[in-house]
Amino acid sequence: MTDPSPSTTQSSSSSSTTIADLDEDSLAHCASYLNLQDITNIAVTCKSLKRAAYSDSVWQRLFRDHWPQEVLSGSLQALGVREAYLARRTALHQFKFIDPFVADFYSAAKPFDHILLDKNDIIFSQSSMIQRIQIDSSLSGNDSMVILSGHNARITSMRLFPLDETSLFRSEAQRRKNVLVTSSSDHSIRLWWKDSCQRCFKGHNGPVSALSDKLFGDGSGKLLASGGEDGTVRLWSLSSSGKRGQHALKATLYGHEKPVKLMSVAGHSTSLLVTMSRDSKVRVWDTSTSSAVCSSCCVGMTSVTGAPVDMRCHESLLYVAAGSSVIAIDLRTMKKVITAAIHQPKLYSFAIVPSKSLICTGGVGKAMLWDARRSQDALKPEPMAELDGHTGSVTLLQMDPYKIVTGGPEDSSVSIWETDTGRQTNSLICNSPEVENTSSGCSAMAVNGCRIVTGSYSGLLFRDFTNATRPVLKYEDGNDSKFWGTQSYSDTDDEEY
Repeated sequence: MTDPSPSTTQSSSSSSTTIADLDEDSLAHCASYLNLQDITNIAVTCKSLKRAAYSDSVWQRLFRDHWPQEVLSGSLQALGVREAYLARRTALHQFKFIDPFVADFYSAAKPFDHILLDKNDIIFSQSSMIQRIQIDSSLSGNDSMVILSGHNARITSMRLFPLDETSLFRSEAQRRKNVLVTSSSDHSIRLWWKDSCQRCFKGHNGPVSALSDKLFGDGSGKLLASGGEDGTVRLWSLSSSGKRGQHALKATLYGHEKPVKLMSVAGHSTSLLVTMSRDSKVRVWDTSTSSAVCSSCCVGMTSVTGAPVDMRCHESLLYVAAGSSVIAIDLRTMKKVITAAIHQPKLYSFAIVPSKSLICTGGVGKAMLWDARRSQDALKPEPMAELDGHTGSVTLLQMDPYKIVTGGPEDSSVSIWETDTGRQTNSLICNSPEVENTSSGCSAMAVNGCRIVTGSYSGLLFRDFTNATRPVLKYEDGNDSKFWGTQSYSDTDDEEY
């Protein structure tokens, strides 16, 4: 058989069609089959694909798929279909509506310590009891509240981690599932899957006080870190077999002299773990060099002023909220970079959206919004907004690229604010109106995208704004914040917070 001649090969190559040869209408038609993330990705590749990705037909299909009952109003159409879609999506994430779907779930009349919102599940703890509610099943009239039995003392921490980073992962159908990990004052850590305790890790000589905010390490050998009242940091393998967690303890790290209070995994290196003890001493551990019992893997130390409140790693920076201030520390040098916020007289809560360099702090009677970029050259940081109107301390604070949610044990409602401006958009009552108010405050909450659940003595109150249609025309209660800048919309904002 003879090889094709060079002229034949050249002719075949020159006659082939590439995506660049398609006209804009054809590209737009192809893009109309993609999801929002894919459309965003092709929009940044080149000018011709950006024009196709921004065409009205693509965004009309997205609008119709997300809100089939909603009709584009004249004011929204004037923005253009893409801007109308993004404006409505942003408004939903900012809870700018008065008609969310609302559901009540009743439990023991005691404070909630922790609440997690995971897809179709609400997971919460009260003292030593952990319960899971399947939302859809409960709304259908089925008994969907499951008690997770095992701990016999107060739950100190609850985390959700990807199932595919543990040895329990079995198939691609489970790729987006999460496992629950809990720690307790009963000295144990438990890993839950399918409402059953799959692993029980024991090793701390006292209550377990903290869990790492994510798993760390490379490959399939992911590790979980825990901190204890005994001052130790322990590393556990979630890939170990055996229900009792035998051989799961990979290392015990010594160095802290007081109970470990906070933990965070470094953003620029998956092997670096940052821990903070009750005496405000910060240590950085290189877990890739750790052995069974080790103190030499501590590669950095520093201390901050004031009692620790919270901390968060982003890339090579560590943001620490302690006392009355938030500072940023460069983990490569362990030097303070900036004082990002000063909230007198005392901080009670802290949150950050690193992609926007925005920080929010909770104090007495109000929260404050800060732009870390403005603080770099300032002798004393100034807030860009004051989120007023709270009663008592703001201990509850959650923040994502769209909104800030604030509340506290003496507030009968939680307040919603725009992340970019600090302007208030809504206020949501924490207690069900059908139950006598035995305690007005909100003890815990969880926020996930367009959904929020708050916990008080009357039980859990769940709201879903996904299909809300009646907007808040103008929020007026005399507590609008002072703000700088204007609201912007983006189709690339992350929803990981």
